[in-house]
Amino acid sequence: MFRAIKKRLYRWIDSLLPARGLRVVEGDVLPKQMPFRELVLVRDGSEDWCVGFKCPCGCGRTIELLLPRDVKPRWTCSIDPLGRPTLHPSVWLKSGCESHFWVRGGRIIWV
Repeated sequence: MFRAIKKRLYRWIDSLLPARGLRVVEGDVLPKQMPFRELVLVRDGSEDWCVGFKCPCGCGRTIELLLPRDVKPRWTCSIDPLGRPTLHPSVWLKSGCESHFWVRGGRIIWV
């Protein structure tokens, strides 16, 4: 029960804060210290490897989504003119907190 209340609280707080931005880092792995509310795009030269971010439910888990065309599952990441990221498809964690959400225009849309 406490877990459900905590998730609702994080969702409400998240709705009041500005949209998430995107930080691009060079290399092939996520940084050890992940920012609180930004998504991190890992790029090696001209190739995008992954997008990582902290789970928006507040569980503290780092989510890493692969972007290369030859891997499955894979996501696409697009950036609008204001620098806000959109991911496709949705993110659905099958273990742990079991969060399911979309990232659209830097906002979390819960399913």
